[in-house]
Amino acid sequence: MQKFWTYLIASSTVVSGILCMNAAAKAEALPVPATNSEQQVNNSQEQAVSQVTSVSQLSDVQPNDWAFQALQSLVERYGCVAGYPNGTFRGNRALSRYEFAAGLNACLDRVNELIATATADLTTKQDLATIQKLQEEFSAELVTLRGRVDTVEAKTAELEANQFSTTTKLQGQVVAVVSDVLTNKQVNSEAITDKNTTLGTRTRLELVSSFTGKDTLFTRIQSNNINNPDIKTKEGNLFFANLPGTTGTNDVTIDALWYAFPLGKNTQVKLIANAGAADDVTSTVNLFDGDGAFGAVSTFGTRNPIYGQLGDKGIAVNHQFGDKIGLSLGYLSSTANNPTPGNGLFDGNYGALAQLTVKPSDRISLGLTYINSYNQPLLTGSNNATSNIVTSGQKFSNNSYGVQASLGISKKFVLGGWAGYTNSQVLTGTKGEFDTWNYAVTLGFPDLGKKGNLAGVIVGMEPKVTSSSATVTGVAKDPNTSYHIEGFYQYKVSDNITITPAVIWLTAPNHNDSNANLVIGALRTTFSF
Repeated sequence: MQKFWTYLIASSTVVSGILCMNAAAKAEALPVPATNSEQQVNNSQEQAVSQVTSVSQLSDVQPNDWAFQALQSLVERYGCVAGYPNGTFRGNRALSRYEFAAGLNACLDRVNELIATATADLTTKQDLATIQKLQEEFSAELVTLRGRVDTVEAKTAELEANQFSTTTKLQGQVVAVVSDVLTNKQVNSEAITDKNTTLGTRTRLELVSSFTGKDTLFTRIQSNNINNPDIKTKEGNLFFANLPGTTGTNDVTIDALWYAFPLGKNTQVKLIANAGAADDVTSTVNLFDGDGAFGAVSTFGTRNPIYGQLGDKGIAVNHQFGDKIGLSLGYLSSTANNPTPGNGLFDGNYGALAQLTVKPSDRISLGLTYINSYNQPLLTGSNNATSNIVTSGQKFSNNSYGVQASLGISKKFVLGGWAGYTNSQVLTGTKGEFDTWNYAVTLGFPDLGKKGNLAGVIVGMEPKVTSSSATVTGVAKDPNTSYHIEGFYQYKVSDNITITPAVIWLTAPNHNDSNANLVIGALRTTFSF
């Protein structure tokens, strides 16, 4: 019976055949009244028509017709189709709704007759016999499948009973680093004393929650005791280490905390309560930006240094103009939680970002960035470009402009880079201004040697003061040019473990030729779970 209904519904040609029977043998069901002559013709046709017992009796039905099997079943199995008096079926003939109703009723009457006379049991027995044969043939597989289903059900019940949360996912990461200054030299006429081999770790536990399926509450707990060596310049900083001038500990703190939610179909809003950074606001358009756990090991190699002028608390808005263009806006302050004068969300340090990100294809990305900041120094570069203005205690504002690009030449070779320019205005004391430039070219080799691996080379100039009228405040033009050359090879041991040896070579550290070359080595191991 089930096959009958499948055939009946799937084939409009079959329905037409059903209607042929109705049109010829039950013409009285049609709504159009017949004349006397027409009635005589219909009567003669009705006498001439008899139920066909084989589909071969229909002269215009061929075995290669798309509905042949369905028609054959209806004729020979259910006796539910008749042809026209001339022995044709006319499968392509259009039918009216009246014909459909009449034909369907005729077939239902035939089915009822079969049920009433119990002849339909023959069909049921055939089907049952087929099912029984299949069951016997695949009995071993069915037993195995039943056991697997029982195991899955048991594991599912166990997971539901012991799951951490129905709304929260727990994930973690440990970055263990062995590092050392591989040269025994002086910088700025001062001996580098931090030249012992060190081992440090950054541990993160992350809670990713969602309450509607479209929003995200992100909470990160962190402990970090990795310190940057004091090499008498802010160049060569390690991204996963604590900020220069700070000392890491094993204390566990709530590090990052933000909540993101959609505001319309193409707009995303993120409220950042702590430890926000550029990658929380926008795309940094750099293959090597792995937030210290993957990719480049240095701060300079991770992203354009102008991104370091943002604070860590505030708001970010991202809007997509289709698939290829996105606009990011962000305002982050580092003093947002301080109510004292000269601090707070709007009266203290801040960085405001606007970026247009263009992706004309999957392999090409371009970012155009503007950042306005107040009392937010660059985090890496020469002392003139980073710390001297802070040491002098002066207030200052920055206007920074950056362009970042990534071009996938092939699946295994990605060419990238950036350029950044910052104009700084000294607002207190002996006022003045100074200009800072930086740039880099990156070469990436994804899947080198093994799928999941990544080799990278970064060559560029860390932030350098190219002109200054603020020498009284301690910010002078850098005399020479130092190049940052970094190479690393990220090897994927397993889905959860990667090992990355890396070397950072600084020529003329602090942009001063009187300083000999400096080499920093690091071996990073990242555990993800």
